[in-house]
Amino acid sequence: MGQIAEITVTPQDTGFGALIEGVDLSRPLPPAVLEAVKAAWARHSVVAFPGQPLSLEALEAFTQAIGPFGVDPFIAPMADHPNVLELRREPDEKATNFGAGWHSDWSFQKTPPAATLLRSQVVPPVGGDTLFADCSRAYEALSPVMQAMLAPMRAVHSASRAYGTQGVFAKETAKRTMEIIVSPEADKTLTHPLVRTHPVTGRKALFVSPVYTVGIEGMTVPESQAILGFLFAHIVQDAFVYRHKWRKDMLLMWDNRCTVHFAEGGYDGHLRVMHRTTVAGEVPR
Repeated sequence: MGQIAEITVTPQDTGFGALIEGVDLSRPLPPAVLEAVKAAWARHSVVAFPGQPLSLEALEAFTQAIGPFGVDPFIAPMADHPNVLELRREPDEKATNFGAGWHSDWSFQKTPPAATLLRSQVVPPVGGDTLFADCSRAYEALSPVMQAMLAPMRAVHSASRAYGTQGVFAKETAKRTMEIIVSPEADKTLTHPLVRTHPVTGRKALFVSPVYTVGIEGMTVPESQAILGFLFAHIVQDAFVYRHKWRKDMLLMWDNRCTVHFAEGGYDGHLRVMHRTTVAGEVPR
């Protein structure tokens, strides 16, 4: 536990994930406090702020203090807040809970978001945990031989499996409150380094996920599937995973450049409402 510029940072045992207390996000943060928050986020990758009953305007303002808004495709935003997504699931919904697959948000974009911020409005009494995997430690646990092999590789990313014309949401028949936008744009592909370097910490991390990574540039399908299949299983080992349990009025901010996450269900019959923003990132290098 550490006290930095008026905030208290309590890391998880592994150092991946931390709780930040002693800060009021409903109003602008003093520069020193904001820098301390950013430093804690860079160090721990996933930071939680309990007891933050924020208005949407306050959520937007804190997001912009971290950086400019990212672009959120394929999901309709809130009518009066074009940079806020409402992740809402009604008690009677039968569709799969949103985010139920390991991924780094919008990694198929040329400049994927650096941060995602998610605030809990209505938390069901059961289920709904969010799991995070530390892709930096997963990379560092690989042998030097494997690291050297992966170093020049470029992974192929696409939103096709989720939002494409033949994707999961295109085939969905169950009612869903959230408005998903299926689009041919989602079928496009682009490449990023399979191992990316964090622009703040300098740490290397695996930058692949089973939802958005569809291949490795220059490799046959069986070749890329063999490597990616190994990496997907490697990243989500228990040793690298932090399970986040939600409470009402909690804000969570995570780093998409060095983590993947998975939204668990288990709350059928209960209302769940979250509000989400993203912060623009840079071209992965």
